[in-house]
Amino acid sequence: MKSFTDTMASVTIYVLILLAALLAPLSARSADAMQLPTLGDGSEMSSSVERRLGDRIAREIYRDPDYIDDPVLADYVQGIWQPLLAAARSRGDLSSELSERFAWELMLGRDRTVNAFALPGGYFGVHLGLLAVVGSRDELASVLGHELSHVTQRHISRVMAKQSQQTPWMIGAMILGALAASKSPDAGSALIVGGQAVAAQNQLNFSRDMEREADRIGFGVMTQAGFEAQGFVSMFEKLQQASRLNDSGAYPYLRSHPLTTERIADMQGRQPLGAGNAPSAPLNPEHAIMTARARVLSNPGVDALRAIASEAPGTSLATAPLARQAGALYGAALASSRLRDFAGAAQYLQRLTGLLRGDAATARLSHWLEVEVALSAGEIRRAAVLLEQAPADAGLPRQRPELFLRAQLALQMGELLAAKDASQALQVWLVAHPHDAQAWQLLSSVYAVQGQMLRSVRADAEAQVSRLDYAAALDRFRAAQELMRKNEAAGTGSTGQDHIESSIIDTRKRQVELLLKEQSLER
Repeated sequence: MKSFTDTMASVTIYVLILLAALLAPLSARSADAMQLPTLGDGSEMSSSVERRLGDRIAREIYRDPDYIDDPVLADYVQGIWQPLLAAARSRGDLSSELSERFAWELMLGRDRTVNAFALPGGYFGVHLGLLAVVGSRDELASVLGHELSHVTQRHISRVMAKQSQQTPWMIGAMILGALAASKSPDAGSALIVGGQAVAAQNQLNFSRDMEREADRIGFGVMTQAGFEAQGFVSMFEKLQQASRLNDSGAYPYLRSHPLTTERIADMQGRQPLGAGNAPSAPLNPEHAIMTARARVLSNPGVDALRAIASEAPGTSLATAPLARQAGALYGAALASSRLRDFAGAAQYLQRLTGLLRGDAATARLSHWLEVEVALSAGEIRRAAVLLEQAPADAGLPRQRPELFLRAQLALQMGELLAAKDASQALQVWLVAHPHDAQAWQLLSSVYAVQGQMLRSVRADAEAQVSRLDYAAALDRFRAAQELMRKNEAAGTGSTGQDHIESSIIDTRKRQVELLLKEQSLER
């Protein structure tokens, strides 16, 4: 099975060809015909071209078996990501044009290496290995703010402008060599060497300038978003320590983002007076739990899971700080569940629940894990009881992890009432989040339980649209139309709701045909 890392390395080669195809017309246009850049932008690649390039890369990542949409981790990361986006907009770093045209989407990869990267068009990759080592929300915000600034400042386009004297093939090699190096050092080196040593040195120098710019703007974004500035420095200290230990490949972030003394000094100088000696923020129980979950999900091997589970029974755990205990117990419970040791998982969960009593945020995470373990063990009735006991925030919609757990419960129960409740909740969610592929996929499944096959096929099609796989989506919309014709011929498709659904399917099919045609023209 191909890993997230392998896929990104292969995508790099694919994108080189794509870049040449996309950029060749740009070199043939006159300056008057080009889209005028934003003041101070200096970019030659239009935002629409960059978005299309990003869509191509994202579509390959969605197909990767190590791409992961874990609702619990994704919900936590989004809680950091959205304030950063809001801060970038309020500061003027994120223009209204880019805000509308780019995706601004985070994608998680089940990869143990410490890495994060920005892609064209507002897509961002985050390895679970990074989530497993950051010590606080502030440290994670510093990395995400840095990567966000790479895109808001149009660094990929600025590379195009600076290297305009080179061919599109050369430019593509320079841009994607850094991405390949973060995934596969050998592949990245080959691309850069193939692009000639002089050009590589010029690109490296410009990349250092971009890194400093991303540091400076990312620092402003994260602090305005409400995160502690110390998180940027403590993350730098972590990376600096890793760079001194003869990095063996666990920190590819250091290769794509070289840590220089100038960058470190700059961030230290931006700290408030007297803050340089301030201790790092203590580990937060919620963050410790997220770190433990990332460790388990990125280490699926039996030996690794056993090692994580063995951390909880230690005699020293009882005297450890609360956050350390919470992370160890959560990780042990989840790892034990993955090992099918449900009795052990139940014991760790019982201890975890007692430890977190009174803390609403972490108690909710413990509760969701308890439901998750019950579903894995096939204890359907227990999972149903636990979900009914879930603490609800008055007046607020259900959160994504709970919605998905309820949908999974409905699928295991196979009962119409539970499936109906789950489908209604998912529909409400999708009104506000129409590009949530996993939500569409679950909605398709719960519709199938209810025997509503037309809606099921349509929801499956929407899931493919959200993954940017327009060919697959078109096949499913056509299948839905065929199903509608069969229902009408059999006299079973005459309800008003079916006619509404049929009209939606026809409209969406035409829209997807146009999107697929645009994709074909780009090739």
